[in-house]
Amino acid sequence: MLIKVLGSAAGGGFPQWNCNGRNSADLRKGVAGLRARTQASVAVSANGHHWVLLNASPDLRQQINETPELQPAFDKGPRNSPINAVILTNGDVDALAGLLTLREAQPLTIYGSKRVLDVLASNSIFDVLDASLVSRKPMALGQSSVVEGPSGPVGIEVEPFPVPGKVALYLEDAKAGAGLGTQEGDTIGLNVTEAGSDRHFFYVPNCAKVDPATAARLKGAPLLFFDGTLYTNDEMIVQGLMNKTGERIGHMNISGPSGTIAAFAGLGVKRKIFIHINNSNPVLRENSPERAAVEASGWEVAYDGMVIGV
Repeated sequence: MLIKVLGSAAGGGFPQWNCNGRNSADLRKGVAGLRARTQASVAVSANGHHWVLLNASPDLRQQINETPELQPAFDKGPRNSPINAVILTNGDVDALAGLLTLREAQPLTIYGSKRVLDVLASNSIFDVLDASLVSRKPMALGQSSVVEGPSGPVGIEVEPFPVPGKVALYLEDAKAGAGLGTQEGDTIGLNVTEAGSDRHFFYVPNCAKVDPATAARLKGAPLLFFDGTLYTNDEMIVQGLMNKTGERIGHMNISGPSGTIAAFAGLGVKRKIFIHINNSNPVLRENSPERAAVEASGWEVAYDGMVIGV
C-alpha cells in the first residue's frame, strides 16, 4: 500500500493568503528552514493505479498537478482519472472544498459519515457533482467498508470511528450553547487497510483530545497521521492571528502535560506523523526548538510530497 501526502497544512495552507504572522512572513522572505505546504489531504493506493483521497482540500487542483500518479493516463482517452474515491473525515472547508475541483463529469465515489454527507446535501453547490456519475455512500461508524470506484473495489478497506472534535465553525449552531451543535460523526478518524492483508494505518487529522476510547483504538498502531494543528493551545491568540484557542476550534495542542506528545507517550505507536499543521505552529521551522522537541519524542512532521509504503 502506497501513501502520498498531498498536503500537510491546516486550513489556509502555508503561507496563508492573508497572513503576515512570523512563519508566513519569513517563508515569503525566503528564510531558511521553512517550506510551503498546501492544505491537508492524503492519497492512498493498493496497486499504484486506483487512488483514494482522504479529504479533498481546496488546493486539490494544485496537488493533482504536482502528483503524476493522480493525473490522467495518456492511453485512456481524452477524459480519465485514477482518482476513484474520496473519503471525508469532517465537514470543514479544508476537507471538502476540493470536491468542486472534481466536478468535470468524472465518475467517482464520495464516502463520509451521514452527518458530513448531510452537509453536502444541504448545499446545492455540490450538485455540480453529477449524481449519475458521482455516488455518495454513508459509512457506519465502527464498521469496515470496502472502498469502491466506478469499476468496483479498489483494494482498500476503511473503518471510520468517532473521535472527540466539533462541528465546522461555519456550521456552529448559536442556539446550541456550549455544544455548538456538535454530534457524533462530525469528526471521524479512519483505519485504512489494504484488502486481504494486515497492512493498515490510521488517519486522524482533526482531534480535540485523546479520550480513553481513542487511546485504546490507536494503541500499538503501525502508522498514525494525527492532528498537529497547534503547538500550544493559545498560540494563535498570542500571535494576534485569531481570538480562539485550539480547544475552542476543536484541536488539541502538541506540547504540555495534556498535549498530544504526552497522550501518546505510553501507547506504543510505531510511527507517528503530525499533519494538518497551522501556519502559526513553530514546528514548521525546521531549526526551531519546538521541532527538535517533537522529533526527540519520536514524532515526525508531515510535508507535501512525503511518500510512505506500508
